[in-house]
Amino acid sequence: MEPAEHGPDDGLVDLIIRQAAESGSLAALFSALCERLLQIGLPVWRTSLSMRAIDPIVTASSLYWHRDKGLGEPVRFGLADRPAYERSPIAHVLDNGLPAARWRIEAGEGCARFPLLAELRATGGTDYLMRIVGFAGQVALPGIALSIASDRPGGFTLAEIRRMDRMLPALGLACHRFALEGTLADVLSVYLGPRTAGRVLAGEIMRGTGRRITAAILLADLRGFTALSAQADPMKVVGWLNEHLEAMGTPIDAAGGEILKFTGDGLLAVFTADDDGAEAAACARALAAAEAMLAATATLNHARCQAGLPQLGLGVVLHHGEVVYGNVGAARRLDFTAMGPAVNEASRLEKLCGRLGRELLLSGAFAVHCTRPLRRIGAFRLRGVNAPIEVLEPEVPRARERGDAPGPLETD
Repeated sequence: MEPAEHGPDDGLVDLIIRQAAESGSLAALFSALCERLLQIGLPVWRTSLSMRAIDPIVTASSLYWHRDKGLGEPVRFGLADRPAYERSPIAHVLDNGLPAARWRIEAGEGCARFPLLAELRATGGTDYLMRIVGFAGQVALPGIALSIASDRPGGFTLAEIRRMDRMLPALGLACHRFALEGTLADVLSVYLGPRTAGRVLAGEIMRGTGRRITAAILLADLRGFTALSAQADPMKVVGWLNEHLEAMGTPIDAAGGEILKFTGDGLLAVFTADDDGAEAAACARALAAAEAMLAATATLNHARCQAGLPQLGLGVVLHHGEVVYGNVGAARRLDFTAMGPAVNEASRLEKLCGRLGRELLLSGAFAVHCTRPLRRIGAFRLRGVNAPIEVLEPEVPRARERGDAPGPLETD
């Protein structure tokens, strides 16, 4: 990197600082910056801004701007993109600990080694700059990678490169701000769910705070997991459990539900009504998710059977009622979850799945809001619940029944 030096005030640093303070997104800042580079006469043709991500499935994200197209949609990269990354200029710079690099692609520099540079040259590119701006003290978020390409014959002059280099500290500081904000939101969303993460970020972190909501409650539990855990290799068990939880969690996300917690070998999720009187829609989404979970689990078990691996059954209960949605725990270690009698009742109902040989049970409170044809199984007294609870199932049972149907009133 050329050493920074004082020069004419081109407004780049002021623009970056103002955008960082006032803009709601890094994309808006980056677009404004690229347009400003053009306005002050720099021959900028194509730029990119890349940062590592702290995410279970995304390893990095990039913004791309083109002089003729403007800013494109953000691009996220995962492990499947690793081979392409290893053949990129950014990998070369990072792997060799370089703060900067330049390839005069008009003369063919780097084109034989890096497919991207060959592609840019073929479409008119002449010069390609790469700059790394590190974040001090950050391990998981080491910094940003900025690329700037030109299509002007001869590329950039040294004076133009110096002008762009002077803005790098301010750009790094602005990106650091957006990176921390985005990482905080992403990590909280992964561990708490997107809606709960939003509430925590909005400041709802005091113990005892919460609100009452009416929701469809989904409680699911794997069958035979405890026995399997005692017999099999723990690392293999963890892998099998993750496969099942994926089969259970994906349909919940697709149906607009939110997983509040994983309960070892099961999970608790809620489906809230978006508007007053929308309980039927929330219950329909919960039922669709439950049936999709069971179908995905059946497909997974079939593949396991074909491979000679153990299979795990699944029991799902759907309930409806008022819950308190908020913080509970110790002063410095909180859990944001749903609590209340309706959650306890759902937990008691879940125990009936194995006993009755059913995969899916619906409470009477849930059935009131359900438009699907249902079949009554019976009324049950549940431990810790005062009144008997009606239990139903979809009219076409999803699981093979075992034994005779229970009587009109059973005790659990």
